Amino acid sequence: MNKPKMVLFDYGNTIITETIHGFDKGNEALLKLAVKNPLNITIKELQAKADEVITGISKRMGCTNRFYQPYEISWTSINRYIYEYFNIEFDKSYEELEWIYWNNATSAKPSENIERLLEYLYENDIKTGVVSNIMLSGNSLKRRINEILPNHHFAFVIASSEYIYRKPEKEIFEMALIKSGLKANETWFCGDNPICDTEGALNSNIQPVWYKKTFKEKSDLKMALQGGYIEINDWLELRDIIERCE
Repeated sequence: MNKPKMVLFDYGNTIITETIHGFDKGNEALLKLAVKNPLNITIKELQAKADEVITGISKRMGCTNRFYQPYEISWTSINRYIYEYFNIEFDKSYEELEWIYWNNATSAKPSENIERLLEYLYENDIKTGVVSNIMLSGNSLKRRINEILPNHHFAFVIASSEYIYRKPEKEIFEMALIKSGLKANETWFCGDNPICDTEGALNSNIQPVWYKKTFKEKSDLKMALQGGYIEINDWLELRDIIERCE
Protein backbone atom coordinates (compact mmCIF):
# COMPACT_ATOMS: atom_id res chain seq x y z
CA MET A 1 0.00 0.00 0.00
CA ASN A 2 1.37 3.41 -1.03
CA LYS A 3 1.59 6.28 1.44
CA PRO A 4 -1.16 8.84 0.73
CA LYS A 5 -0.34 12.30 -0.55
CA MET A 6 -3.53 13.59 1.02
CA VAL A 7 -5.90 12.42 3.75
CA LEU A 8 -9.45 13.75 3.64
CA PHE A 9 -11.77 13.69 6.64
CA ASP A 10 -15.45 13.77 7.38
CA TYR A 11 -16.45 16.33 10.02
CA GLY A 12 -19.03 15.10 12.55
CA ASN A 13 -17.97 12.25 14.84
CA THR A 14 -14.76 12.00 12.84
CA ILE A 15 -12.43 14.93 13.45
CA ILE A 16 -14.85 16.55 15.90
CA THR A 17 -17.24 14.81 18.26
CA GLU A 18 -20.55 16.57 18.75
CA THR A 19 -22.99 16.26 21.62
CA ILE A 20 -26.55 16.91 20.47
CA HIS A 21 -28.58 18.84 23.02
CA GLY A 22 -31.65 18.82 20.78
CA PHE A 23 -32.64 20.67 17.63
CA ASP A 24 -35.53 22.14 19.60
CA LYS A 25 -32.89 23.89 21.74
CA GLY A 26 -31.57 25.58 18.63
CA ASN A 27 -35.01 26.69 17.52
CA GLU A 28 -35.87 27.82 21.04
CA ALA A 29 -32.84 30.12 21.06
CA LEU A 30 -33.86 31.60 17.71
CA LEU A 31 -37.49 32.09 18.60
CA LYS A 32 -36.41 34.20 21.59
CA LEU A 33 -34.59 36.50 19.14
CA ALA A 34 -37.60 37.02 16.87
CA VAL A 35 -38.66 40.66 16.56
CA LYS A 36 -42.04 39.59 15.16
CA ASN A 37 -44.07 36.46 15.85
CA PRO A 38 -47.63 37.59 15.06
CA LEU A 39 -49.15 34.11 15.33
CA ASN A 40 -47.39 33.38 18.64
CA ILE A 41 -45.93 30.22 17.17
CA THR A 42 -44.51 27.82 19.76
CA ILE A 43 -41.40 25.65 19.61
CA LYS A 44 -43.62 22.59 19.22
CA GLU A 45 -45.40 24.08 16.21
CA LEU A 46 -42.14 25.22 14.68
CA GLN A 47 -40.55 21.79 15.13
CA ALA A 48 -43.58 20.03 13.65
CA LYS A 49 -43.35 22.17 10.53
CA ALA A 50 -39.61 21.54 10.27
CA ASP A 51 -40.16 17.77 10.51
CA GLU A 52 -42.87 17.98 7.83
CA VAL A 53 -40.63 19.93 5.44
CA ILE A 54 -37.54 17.75 5.90
CA THR A 55 -39.51 14.50 5.60
CA GLY A 56 -41.22 15.84 2.49
CA ILE A 57 -37.91 16.68 0.84
CA SER A 58 -36.62 13.12 1.31
CA LYS A 59 -39.84 11.62 -0.06
CA ARG A 60 -39.76 13.84 -3.14
CA MET A 61 -36.17 12.73 -3.78
CA GLY A 62 -37.36 9.12 -3.60
CA CYS A 63 -35.02 8.27 -0.72
CA THR A 64 -35.81 5.05 1.11
CA ASN A 65 -32.61 5.37 3.14
CA ARG A 66 -31.62 8.80 4.52
CA PHE A 67 -27.93 8.06 4.00
CA TYR A 68 -28.43 7.74 0.24
CA GLN A 69 -30.08 11.16 -0.13
CA PRO A 70 -28.14 12.53 -3.12
CA TYR A 71 -28.70 16.28 -2.78
CA GLU A 72 -28.23 18.72 0.07
CA ILE A 73 -30.72 21.41 1.03
CA SER A 74 -29.16 24.25 3.00
CA TRP A 75 -30.17 25.13 6.56
CA THR A 76 -30.90 28.69 5.42
CA SER A 77 -33.27 27.57 2.64
CA ILE A 78 -35.27 25.32 4.95
CA ASN A 79 -35.43 27.72 7.87
CA ARG A 80 -36.15 30.78 5.77
CA TYR A 81 -39.17 28.91 4.39
CA ILE A 82 -40.35 27.77 7.84
CA TYR A 83 -39.97 31.11 9.61
CA GLU A 84 -41.45 33.15 6.78
CA TYR A 85 -44.31 30.62 6.52
CA PHE A 86 -45.29 31.75 10.01
CA ASN A 87 -44.45 35.46 9.34
CA ILE A 88 -41.69 35.32 11.94
CA GLU A 89 -39.05 38.03 11.48
CA PHE A 90 -35.54 38.66 12.83
CA ASP A 91 -33.14 41.60 12.82
CA LYS A 92 -30.16 39.29 12.25
CA SER A 93 -28.89 37.64 9.07
CA TYR A 94 -29.58 33.97 8.48
CA GLU A 95 -25.85 33.30 8.73
CA GLU A 96 -25.90 34.76 12.26
CA LEU A 97 -29.04 32.81 13.12
CA GLU A 98 -27.50 29.58 11.81
CA TRP A 99 -24.48 29.98 14.08
CA ILE A 100 -26.65 30.69 17.13
CA TYR A 101 -28.85 27.70 16.30
CA TRP A 102 -25.90 25.31 15.93
CA ASN A 103 -24.25 26.36 19.16
CA ASN A 104 -27.45 25.90 21.13
CA ALA A 105 -28.38 22.59 19.47
CA THR A 106 -24.92 21.02 19.87
CA SER A 107 -21.56 21.34 21.58
CA ALA A 108 -18.28 20.02 20.20
CA LYS A 109 -14.79 18.85 21.10
CA PRO A 110 -11.84 17.36 19.18
CA SER A 111 -12.07 13.62 18.63
CA GLU A 112 -9.53 11.70 20.70
CA ASN A 113 -5.98 11.88 19.26
CA ILE A 114 -7.08 13.69 16.07
CA GLU A 115 -4.77 16.61 16.86
CA ARG A 116 -1.81 14.27 17.17
CA LEU A 117 -2.64 12.66 13.83
CA LEU A 118 -3.08 16.01 12.07
CA GLU A 119 0.27 17.19 13.44
CA TYR A 120 1.94 14.01 12.17
CA LEU A 121 0.42 14.42 8.69
CA TYR A 122 1.51 18.06 8.49
CA GLU A 123 5.04 17.26 9.61
CA ASN A 124 5.26 14.54 6.94
CA ASP A 125 3.99 16.77 4.11
CA ILE A 126 0.71 14.89 3.74
CA LYS A 127 -2.05 17.33 2.85
CA THR A 128 -5.41 17.28 4.62
CA GLY A 129 -8.93 18.50 3.93
CA VAL A 130 -12.53 18.12 5.06
CA VAL A 131 -15.62 16.95 3.16
CA SER A 132 -18.82 17.07 5.21
CA ASN A 133 -22.47 16.25 4.63
CA ILE A 134 -23.97 19.25 6.38
CA MET A 135 -26.94 21.56 5.92
CA LEU A 136 -25.05 24.41 7.57
CA SER A 137 -22.97 26.82 5.52
CA GLY A 138 -19.32 26.41 4.70
CA ASN A 139 -18.55 29.55 6.71
CA SER A 140 -20.16 28.10 9.83
CA LEU A 141 -18.39 24.79 9.32
CA LYS A 142 -15.01 26.49 8.92
CA ARG A 143 -15.69 28.68 11.94
CA ARG A 144 -16.42 25.70 14.16
CA ILE A 145 -13.41 23.74 12.90
CA ASN A 146 -11.19 26.79 13.50
CA GLU A 147 -12.50 27.13 17.05
CA ILE A 148 -12.21 23.44 17.98
CA LEU A 149 -9.03 22.62 16.02
CA PRO A 150 -7.18 25.95 15.84
CA ASN A 151 -3.87 24.39 14.76
CA HIS A 152 -5.18 22.47 11.76
CA HIS A 153 -3.73 22.90 8.26
CA PHE A 154 -6.69 21.83 6.14
CA ALA A 155 -6.17 22.84 2.52
CA PHE A 156 -9.92 23.18 2.04
CA VAL A 157 -13.25 22.50 3.72
CA ILE A 158 -16.18 21.32 1.59
CA ALA A 159 -19.73 21.60 2.95
CA SER A 160 -22.33 19.68 0.94
CA SER A 161 -24.76 22.59 1.47
CA GLU A 162 -22.70 24.60 -1.01
CA TYR A 163 -21.93 21.90 -3.59
CA ILE A 164 -25.37 20.32 -4.27
CA TYR A 165 -24.22 16.72 -3.79
CA ARG A 166 -23.96 14.69 -0.59
CA LYS A 167 -21.72 11.74 0.13
CA PRO A 168 -21.82 8.94 -1.02
CA GLU A 169 -22.39 10.59 -4.43
CA LYS A 170 -19.27 10.52 -6.59
CA GLU A 171 -19.53 14.18 -7.53
CA ILE A 172 -18.60 15.50 -4.09
CA PHE A 173 -15.56 13.22 -3.93
CA GLU A 174 -14.59 14.37 -7.44
CA MET A 175 -14.78 17.97 -6.25
CA ALA A 176 -12.39 17.16 -3.42
CA LEU A 177 -9.95 15.59 -5.89
CA ILE A 178 -10.18 18.63 -8.17
CA LYS A 179 -9.37 20.91 -5.24
CA SER A 180 -6.51 18.67 -4.13
CA GLY A 181 -4.92 18.43 -7.57
CA LEU A 182 -4.34 14.73 -6.87
CA LYS A 183 -5.53 11.42 -8.26
CA ALA A 184 -7.94 9.12 -6.44
CA ASN A 185 -5.20 6.53 -5.80
CA GLU A 186 -3.10 9.18 -4.05
CA THR A 187 -5.86 10.05 -1.60
CA TRP A 188 -7.42 8.45 1.49
CA PHE A 189 -10.78 9.34 3.00
CA CYS A 190 -11.63 8.92 6.70
CA GLY A 191 -15.10 8.91 8.20
CA ASP A 192 -17.40 7.27 10.71
CA ASN A 193 -20.36 6.54 8.40
CA PRO A 194 -20.01 3.22 6.55
CA ILE A 195 -22.34 4.31 3.75
CA CYS A 196 -21.59 7.99 3.16
CA ASP A 197 -17.87 7.84 3.91
CA THR A 198 -16.57 4.29 3.45
CA GLU A 199 -18.81 3.13 0.63
CA GLY A 200 -18.74 6.54 -1.05
CA ALA A 201 -14.95 6.73 -1.08
CA LEU A 202 -14.62 3.13 -2.29
CA ASN A 203 -16.99 3.80 -5.18
CA SER A 204 -14.84 6.81 -6.09
CA ASN A 205 -11.64 4.71 -6.09
CA ILE A 206 -10.36 6.54 -3.02
CA GLN A 207 -8.90 4.45 -0.20
CA PRO A 208 -11.49 4.48 2.61
CA VAL A 209 -10.64 4.50 6.31
CA TRP A 210 -13.59 3.58 8.49
CA TYR A 211 -13.26 5.28 11.89
CA LYS A 212 -15.42 3.03 14.07
CA LYS A 213 -14.86 4.60 17.50
CA THR A 214 -18.03 6.69 17.33
CA PHE A 215 -20.03 4.27 15.16
CA LYS A 216 -23.40 3.17 16.50
CA GLU A 217 -25.02 0.19 14.81
CA LYS A 218 -28.29 1.02 13.04
CA SER A 219 -30.30 -1.04 10.58
CA ASP A 220 -30.06 1.63 7.86
CA LEU A 221 -26.29 2.03 8.31
CA LYS A 222 -25.26 -1.29 6.81
CA MET A 223 -23.11 -0.72 3.75
CA ALA A 224 -23.50 -2.88 0.67
CA LEU A 225 -19.77 -3.29 0.01
CA GLN A 226 -17.50 -5.67 1.85
CA GLY A 227 -13.75 -5.25 2.18
CA GLY A 228 -11.39 -2.81 0.51
CA TYR A 229 -11.27 -0.42 3.44
CA ILE A 230 -9.03 0.16 6.45
CA GLU A 231 -10.78 -0.15 9.80
CA ILE A 232 -9.54 1.77 12.86
CA ASN A 233 -10.78 2.67 16.34
CA ASP A 234 -8.16 5.28 17.19
CA TRP A 235 -6.43 7.95 15.12
CA LEU A 236 -3.02 6.78 16.28
CA GLU A 237 -3.74 3.47 14.55
CA LEU A 238 -3.96 5.37 11.28
CA ARG A 239 -0.67 7.13 12.00
CA ASP A 240 0.99 3.75 12.50
CA ILE A 241 -0.55 2.35 9.30
CA ILE A 242 0.75 5.29 7.27
CA GLU A 243 4.17 4.89 8.88
CA ARG A 244 4.34 1.33 7.53
CA CYS A 245 3.42 2.37 3.98
CA GLU A 246 6.06 2.49 1.30
